[in-house]
Amino acid sequence: MSTLDRLWQSSATEILQARQPWIETRPGIPYFVTEDGAPWTPIGQNDAISWPEMAGLFRRRDLAAVERHLCWLKAHGVTCLRLMLEYAQGQHRYIERPVGQFPPNMVRFWDDLFALCEKVGMYVLLTPYDTFFMWIRWRHHPYNRKNGGPCSSRSQWLTCPETRGAIKARLRFASDRWGGSPALFAWDLWNEMHPAHAENDPKAFVPFIDDVGTSLRRFERERHGRAHLQTVSIFGPELVKYPHLTEPIFRHPALDFANTHLYEYPAIDKPKDTVAAAVAVGRLMREAVTEASDMRPVFDSEHGPIHSFKDKKVTLPAEFDDEYFRHMQWAHIASGGAGGGMRWPNRHPHTLTTGMREAQRALVAFLPLIDWTTFRRRNLNEEIDVSSSKIAGFACGDADQAVLWLLRTDCVGGGGTLTPKQPISVSASIPGLRPGRYRMTQFDTQSGRTTLDQGSMVGPGDALRIDLPALHADVAIAVRRVG
Repeated sequence: MSTLDRLWQSSATEILQARQPWIETRPGIPYFVTEDGAPWTPIGQNDAISWPEMAGLFRRRDLAAVERHLCWLKAHGVTCLRLMLEYAQGQHRYIERPVGQFPPNMVRFWDDLFALCEKVGMYVLLTPYDTFFMWIRWRHHPYNRKNGGPCSSRSQWLTCPETRGAIKARLRFASDRWGGSPALFAWDLWNEMHPAHAENDPKAFVPFIDDVGTSLRRFERERHGRAHLQTVSIFGPELVKYPHLTEPIFRHPALDFANTHLYEYPAIDKPKDTVAAAVAVGRLMREAVTEASDMRPVFDSEHGPIHSFKDKKVTLPAEFDDEYFRHMQWAHIASGGAGGGMRWPNRHPHTLTTGMREAQRALVAFLPLIDWTTFRRRNLNEEIDVSSSKIAGFACGDADQAVLWLLRTDCVGGGGTLTPKQPISVSASIPGLRPGRYRMTQFDTQSGRTTLDQGSMVGPGDALRIDLPALHADVAIAVRRVG
C-alpha cells in the first residue's frame, strides 16, 4: 500500500465530517482565505465531466467511485478542481440543448457533483463554456444560429446582444441551482477570453466583464445573500500579442483575482527538459503578479505540454512529466502565485500521475511554514542574489516573510531531467526584510519534509543571507520573522 493510500484511509472519516466554508479574498492580501479567516490555497488541476475520474457521475453510472476519488484527492491535499459546465469535444455533454433548455441528465450530474464536493470538502472553479472545442466544433454547438441558437458567428460571442443574453441566462440558471453551495470556489466568467471572440476587438473585454460579471453578482446577492468570487482567464501567449489586455484581465475592479494560462512554446508547450519550463514559469509569473498591481491573488489555472500532446500526439514519460510538473509548481508558488498552478493533464488518459499527486502533497506540507493571511509579497526573482550561475532562483517576499526556491541548471541529463552526481555549495541573499530575527526552514520538495531549521539576524539595511553547503537538485526555503 502506498503512502498516499494509507493517508487516504486514515483521514477519509475526518474529511467527510469537515465543515466547508466559503472562500473569500482580503484587500491587499494576494492569497485566499475562508470566511472564517483561515488560509486557503487552490491545489488541484483541470478535470472534465467526460474524463475517466468524473465519468461515473453521468447518468449516475457509479457515484460511489467518484466519491472515493474525491476523498482520495482531498486526503492528498487537493482542494480545488477546475471544471467547465459543458465539454464540447463531443455532442452529448451540452448543458443547454436547445438554448435555454437544460437536459435533466446534465443537471443531475452537477447536482450530484456539488453534493459530493460539499460532503468531501472539495471546491470547484467553474467556467460556463468550453471555448476551445466550442470554437473548433462551432457547427455543432446549440448556440450556433444554424442550430437554432442566438449567434451567427463564433467571432461575435462576446459582442452579440442575443448571445450575451444567453450567457447571462446560463449563469443565472447555474447560480440559482448551485450558487448557494460553499463548494463553488469562484466563477471563471469566460475561459481564455480572446479578441477573436469579439470580432478581433480587445476593447470588448471590459464591457463584457462589466455586463456579465455585474449581472451575476447582483443575481447572487439577491438569491443567496452573497456572491462568489469572479475571474476571467486568458491564454497567456496572447498577452505578448496584445499587451493592453493586461488591464481588463489583471486589474479590472470587478474581478477578485487574476487568472492566466501558462502556455509558452516550446519550454512549456513542448518541453525538452524540466528546467527550462520552470524558468519560463518564473518569468511569466513575475510579469503576472506585477501586472496585478493592487495585490489581488494571481494564479495559473491551465498549463501543461499541450503542443506535445495535442499536435504531436506524444504523452510524456511519467518520470519526465513528474519532474516537469513539480518544477513548474514550485516556480509558480515561489514567484508569488497562489498555490502551484492547475495542470491540464495532457496525458492519455486525461489524469494526473501518482508522482504529480505526491508533488501536490509535498506542496501542501510546505504551506503552514508561511502565514499566507498576512503575506503581502512582491516578486523577487531578479532582486535576490544567488552566488552561482549554475542555480536558478525564484523568490517572493515582504518585510516579514519570504519564499525561496533554488533549482540547479547545470546537470540536465539526456532524458531532460536533473541527474546531479555531486552536490554544490551556494548562498543566496533576500532583500527587503526588516531588521530582526528570522527562522529559515529548508524543505525537500520531493519527500515533502523539512530538512533543516536555522535562525539568522537581519540588521538595518542588510539582506538575509542563506548558505547551503550541499545542494543536490533543488530546495525550497520558508523565511519567517520570529516575534
